[in-house]
Amino acid sequence: MSNFILTDRKTDYLLPPSVDDWLTQDHLARFVVEVVDGLDLSRLTRQYAGRGSKAHHPATLLAIVVYGYCTGVFSSRKLEMATYDSVAFRYIAAGSHPDHDTLATFRRRFIDELAGLFVQVLEMATEMKLLRLGTVCLDGTKIHANASRHSALSHGHIVKLEEQLKGEVQELLALAEAADTANTPDGMSLPKELKLREDRLAAMAGAKAKIAARAAERYAREKAEFDEKMSQREAKQKVTGKKPGGKPPTAPEPGVKDSEQINLTDEDSRIMKVSGGGFEQCYNAQAGVDAATMLVVATGLTQAPNDKQQVAPMIKALQAQAPLLGPATALIADTGYCSEKNVAACDEAGIQPLIAVARQDHHPHWSVRFAQPEPLKADATPMQTMVHRWSTVAGKAAYAFRKQTVEPVFGIIKSVMGFRQFSLRGLDKVTGEWNLVCLAWNVKRMAVLRAKVG
Repeated sequence: MSNFILTDRKTDYLLPPSVDDWLTQDHLARFVVEVVDGLDLSRLTRQYAGRGSKAHHPATLLAIVVYGYCTGVFSSRKLEMATYDSVAFRYIAAGSHPDHDTLATFRRRFIDELAGLFVQVLEMATEMKLLRLGTVCLDGTKIHANASRHSALSHGHIVKLEEQLKGEVQELLALAEAADTANTPDGMSLPKELKLREDRLAAMAGAKAKIAARAAERYAREKAEFDEKMSQREAKQKVTGKKPGGKPPTAPEPGVKDSEQINLTDEDSRIMKVSGGGFEQCYNAQAGVDAATMLVVATGLTQAPNDKQQVAPMIKALQAQAPLLGPATALIADTGYCSEKNVAACDEAGIQPLIAVARQDHHPHWSVRFAQPEPLKADATPMQTMVHRWSTVAGKAAYAFRKQTVEPVFGIIKSVMGFRQFSLRGLDKVTGEWNLVCLAWNVKRMAVLRAKVG
């Protein structure tokens, strides 16, 4: 006779079961509850009027949402079902079952408050001796918007569609005038067809106006950059007495280009080139990661496909958090962030920049790793000083930390936590959701760090 453990699903428990007994003591759900209970949620609780039926406490809803993002459950309907199906979620919800409308409304309503909670979690990490801010590695990653790139319209295509729709409106009006003598197709309602096209024309007019506004902003930005480059060339010519070499910059052209687009589902998102080839409707999510702990210490989100303008906002965020977390001493970033303006901004903030000036060869000769640059000149500019630092053996070793910190964080967020697309729409809401994702990552990482510390 086989010696099996009997499975008995018929016998009732003598006493009500405790969900607390079904989770291991080092389970992530316990740590999420511990962290959320330690946060100051007064800004959230004050927004409840106290009328009507009793509401679920924000701490409970926040813990459910944070644990969901930690484990790859983002849908409010799936979160609701998890409070029934998952022991971990049942533990967090303490036997309650917030419905999906409550969870979705909570996330949308308080998404702007998550930036403050993000900093509170970092403060908690500092108090637990898990975080001591020093070197920060900066990088960006493209994350899909909650919109399809096929919902985007270019200015040139809008102009063609407007011509087509205006022609159809004239045809329908002529058909309406001859309705007594002409045979209209069965089931066709002329007023409905006219209204449909008029609504589309109104939507396209609004889209054209927004594209024109974006074009004006783009021209102003490009014109400022062009003027700066030209002034630098003129200054260099005055110093050297020679005409600067290289092709002079091309002046930007005002007006709307036919290729400029807007997405009708999420107009704040942009079509961006993604790794692996192709283009998708995305946002460019930024993260500054502590090199020692892999905790995200500063976040950002931009509509720009490149990273050139993201150093200044990151420095501003780090300086704002310095009284609570301590100052950042160094900033490491790849060549996408390299510019004299960014290097100067780091120096002014008292942060040592280490930004790559060119793409590195994946398989360099062994001698390259040990090569030392020429001695630095006494009158070297901040950019030359940074390039010299980056070219030293110590600089190359420090720069290597970037691939061991911020890139793995993005890889884990996308591939392990499963966050590849935003659930919300609009720049403000999506920025808040990115803060929520990074908050969830930090909680998950803190649990690992605490276990290592013991």
